[in-house]
Amino acid sequence: MSSSNPKQPQRPGPLTPTPESPAMPPSSWAKRTGFRPKFSGETNASDSGQVIVPSLKPREPDQAQPDLEAGRGKAVNGERENEKVILPTPPQPQTDKDRTVKKRRDSDRPLKSTVSNGQDPGGHTEQGSRRPARSEEVVDVLPRSVDDDDGFVGRHMHMKYELRDAPGLVPIGLYGFQHYISMLGSLILIPLVIVPAMGGTYEDTSNVVSTVLFMSGVTTLLHTTFGSRLPLIQGPSFVFLAPALAIINSPEFQGLNENKFKHIMKELQGAIIIASTFQAILGYSGLMSILLRLINPVVVSPTIAAVGLSFYGYGFPLVGTCLEVGLVQILLVIIFSLYLRKISVFGHRIFLIYAVPLGLAITWAAAFLLTEAGSYSYKGCDVNVPASNIISEHCRKHLSRMKYCRVDTSHALRSSPWFRFPYPLQWGTPVFHWKMALVMCVVSIISSVDSVGSYHASSLLVASRPPTPGVLSRGIGLEGLSSILAGLWGTGTGSTTLTENLHTIAVTKMGSRRAVELGACILIVLSLVGKVGGFIASIPEVMVAALLCFMWAMLTALGLSNLRYSEAGSSRNIIIVGLSLFFSLSIPAYFQQYGVSPNSNFSVPRYLEPYIVASHGPFRSKYGGLNYVLNTILSLHMVVAFLVAVILDNTVPGSRQERGVYAWSEPDAVRREPAVAKDYELPFRVGRVFRWVKWVGL
Repeated sequence: MSSSNPKQPQRPGPLTPTPESPAMPPSSWAKRTGFRPKFSGETNASDSGQVIVPSLKPREPDQAQPDLEAGRGKAVNGERENEKVILPTPPQPQTDKDRTVKKRRDSDRPLKSTVSNGQDPGGHTEQGSRRPARSEEVVDVLPRSVDDDDGFVGRHMHMKYELRDAPGLVPIGLYGFQHYISMLGSLILIPLVIVPAMGGTYEDTSNVVSTVLFMSGVTTLLHTTFGSRLPLIQGPSFVFLAPALAIINSPEFQGLNENKFKHIMKELQGAIIIASTFQAILGYSGLMSILLRLINPVVVSPTIAAVGLSFYGYGFPLVGTCLEVGLVQILLVIIFSLYLRKISVFGHRIFLIYAVPLGLAITWAAAFLLTEAGSYSYKGCDVNVPASNIISEHCRKHLSRMKYCRVDTSHALRSSPWFRFPYPLQWGTPVFHWKMALVMCVVSIISSVDSVGSYHASSLLVASRPPTPGVLSRGIGLEGLSSILAGLWGTGTGSTTLTENLHTIAVTKMGSRRAVELGACILIVLSLVGKVGGFIASIPEVMVAALLCFMWAMLTALGLSNLRYSEAGSSRNIIIVGLSLFFSLSIPAYFQQYGVSPNSNFSVPRYLEPYIVASHGPFRSKYGGLNYVLNTILSLHMVVAFLVAVILDNTVPGSRQERGVYAWSEPDAVRREPAVAKDYELPFRVGRVFRWVKWVGL
């Protein structure tokens, strides 16, 4: 009931804001599960699919401006203020080595704010006016590494050695050799696929493997000296594998029997030389700087992921020919790289770094014991007898197991010489056909897109700043020259930056340019030993397929990881990437299945049938060469993914931060910063000769 003498209730005064309590450290379950409330380098999407970005305060002269590139605050009165606290972990004591390295880095880096990925040079974002919620934290747009149980650390501080570090000959030699061993699968697996497809013998495979190792060492030295100067290994990329298989299975080569390997190799050499010349012109003419405006993480990510996904029909079907060997190989690599990745021996995570070589060695040894024990020996059957000459039904039944499970079917190691020097034109004079050259020219553009993503991601790990567009163009141009050398020597593929570099640098924490150069020298010496190529060529085919399953899965994941530079939760980016990946699988399937009846009998194994599309594709005009080019190009998954992604990303509206537009360093700013100039300037005063060429220098 209301009072007879009601009184107006007194209005409460303004509430005094209570001070925010300090953040609690992660609980025990969070430590066990590795949970992080805000993962650095990623953003949280709201319900609408948009990512809320905190607004940037206007620049004030008396406040510390954050250095977004280095992940540290600007020095104020001789002290550094951190831009933000990501996790309230207790401070770790610094060693003398850390203090020395930090002092050198701070002396090289000028006290100024740098441009982070997804921001314009002015330091403002297009969504900067939006007010963040109270519960939001400032999100770093640059990738940081996580050291498992130690929380988040700085972008550079987790690296053992950065770009210009040279700790000594012995550490550099060990780390350089380790760098190449960890990428062994990327260097040797492509020759083990294309040479048998060309009808080559085990001796031909051994010679091509030695040539690939030799050219990888030479081109890596050229790239670290006169290219982008980043610690990136050059070699035969999987980008060239699908078009090489398409050319190998062209209709005009189906009837060849005598010298089939050399004939097809000369055709590949001619196509690679012309395409590499196009790529060199694209880089050194400055046209790459124009194309660079269209290439962003939303384009790079599905393009590289499609390279790995395109071989789904090749991997496990070949592993299934000997499941007890191939499946064990896959499981061992998965166990080493995932379940045992935290085990360290003398400070090195050997199982994570050497997952591929260790898995190969153990599986090969087990298969050798099974072979010697007679598990794959059948009475009255000889694996060296051609299948057409086998009369016994018993031997025909076990022919596949004898061929794929035994490890003594190859004579490459026994027949290879101790010393062999790879030389140019060793297979003969290259043959040039315009239709095959056009296919490879399109592939060279995809290779350049792959390299753009690798340059940006690796520079954020090891360098002071991302390279300038001129340095990037210089690197693409030198990759073209390196592929010309690869075509002259006859590797069967072009030479480009291997995407797996990013995983290797992040795992080994080795970003020293000197280590990669010394490792390249060791690789050149090993390539001259013929027995090394013979040993690699004797790897059983089923083990090669098992390793390729892991390598292609890794390549797909590395491609998708480029999305961390954009707003991965944006509905715009999700739809673009999803459409690009789906059509990269569906459209090539249409071309590969067009005109193929269920009773079609091809002269190639079933896992190579998708690459004979040129003989039955939907384009059937009166111009045979044009039909070949269109049917082949549109049957390549990576080409379709690139076309869909580049059109949608550059036509669908979106902010620079949402798209994750790559932020390359400005030439004027680089010239004022000694650390960045030392990272990318050409040695031996070569850069002075090219000062007039503004588009390929600092």
